[in-house]
Amino acid sequence: MNILLTGSTGYIGRRLLPALVHQGHHVICIVRDKRRFDYDDFDETFLEHITVLEADLSRESDLTRLPGEIDVAYYLIHSLTQSYGRFEETEQLTASNFVQYITKTKCRQVIYLGGIANDDNLSKHLASRKNVENELIRSNIPVTVLRAAIIIGSGSASFEIIRDLVEKLPVMIAPKWLKSKCQPISIRNVIGYLTGVMLNEKAYNKVFDLGGPDILSYREMLLKYARVRRLKRLIISVPVLSPKISSLWLYFVTSTAYTLARNLVDSMKNDVIVQNHGIHEVVPITLLSFEESLRRAFSKISQKSVISSWKDAISHHALDKNFLDYVEVPQYGCFHDVRKVEFKRSTADVLKNVWQIGGDRGWYFGNFLWKIRGVMDQLAGGVGLRRGRRDQLDLKAGDSLDFWRVLLADRKKMHLLLYAEMKLPGEAWLEFRIRDCPSGKMLVQRATFRPLGLWGRVYWYLVAPFHNIIFPKMAKNIVTY
Repeated sequence: MNILLTGSTGYIGRRLLPALVHQGHHVICIVRDKRRFDYDDFDETFLEHITVLEADLSRESDLTRLPGEIDVAYYLIHSLTQSYGRFEETEQLTASNFVQYITKTKCRQVIYLGGIANDDNLSKHLASRKNVENELIRSNIPVTVLRAAIIIGSGSASFEIIRDLVEKLPVMIAPKWLKSKCQPISIRNVIGYLTGVMLNEKAYNKVFDLGGPDILSYREMLLKYARVRRLKRLIISVPVLSPKISSLWLYFVTSTAYTLARNLVDSMKNDVIVQNHGIHEVVPITLLSFEESLRRAFSKISQKSVISSWKDAISHHALDKNFLDYVEVPQYGCFHDVRKVEFKRSTADVLKNVWQIGGDRGWYFGNFLWKIRGVMDQLAGGVGLRRGRRDQLDLKAGDSLDFWRVLLADRKKMHLLLYAEMKLPGEAWLEFRIRDCPSGKMLVQRATFRPLGLWGRVYWYLVAPFHNIIFPKMAKNIVTY
């Protein structure tokens, strides 16, 4: 069968794609930028079963690029990481355009993954998901709506936020929404349901809530996580903590962006409990408990096999679309800091050090200065260093790397290019290449800064003394580490 997969580079899409291909289907992946698709993750046999098409469903003109010969369409698009209050319009427009397209195809079923939305007083986030449901139903094609509670898996937003809170804070002063109830569900079970309802007539024009076997408060989830990790944690709830303060609390303590934190906090006022039952009769699978879901997530992390992460969502306003256009580093009107270090040791060892930069390993010199810069960025509303890395050994285009975004990670050409997502009066790139030289090999480390107005130039000269301390030793240590 031909299956259309939107959101194929997102957290769910990246995990659903292999499951669909392994079932023998041909999958048409819709991406906004084909260069961001992870071709290197798959072998030639796998790639024969997929087609990657470039289209932005928020633009009506792009609909003509999409195929008509499809059997099933997965709608996995959301705009939750956009600025607070703007995502509803974008989600409405994108869904409307999708309906306009899908009604002209031979599609037999649309499958949509949203969030449990059973309360009368819904948050903007959950209300928008419900509006998308209503928009998709207008297509007159059988629609299956799966409403998931918070999803637990390596790299999921819910898991990473819980992880950050418990790992970092022995004592938590928490808002009252920790009392809200939820039915967390494993990513494994979500993928099982997504594939299980496909062309299953029992699921046509039905809405199902997806939840795990445990009904827990957010407080209980934090304490269960602590138990699994053998940590002692104390949670003190306070009766009054505004949504804005709660969002700032999550923003500074965890790796989430403020816009996502605000949308999540607003949703946490709602109990997320399964009410639309019946999915077990349609897709009978064994549900994993919350603790088992946590253990499986830790297993993936320990094996360095985190397939996708919510942190990979673009967070810099300039990179919302076609972020790989920034691969061409500008030469004119820029400041440059270039360091070259020759070496005779194994090229593979030096390349390995380049590929493991950031995250737990750090930046090879002056890590405390990088941390100070991260705190300053966070105080200014930036991402800081909280995001770390998706995987300590692997990098791919689109990955977040502390307060950088990976634009290019080409091992064959020995070239790594990062783009700064920190708050800056301009734009910045950090580049690593390994090249030939008369004595053997050379590491070329180049920092490029394109200033924005006078303040951009002042900023460069203010930080230049720190660059002169950090960058030479950083390049040298990458070679000798």
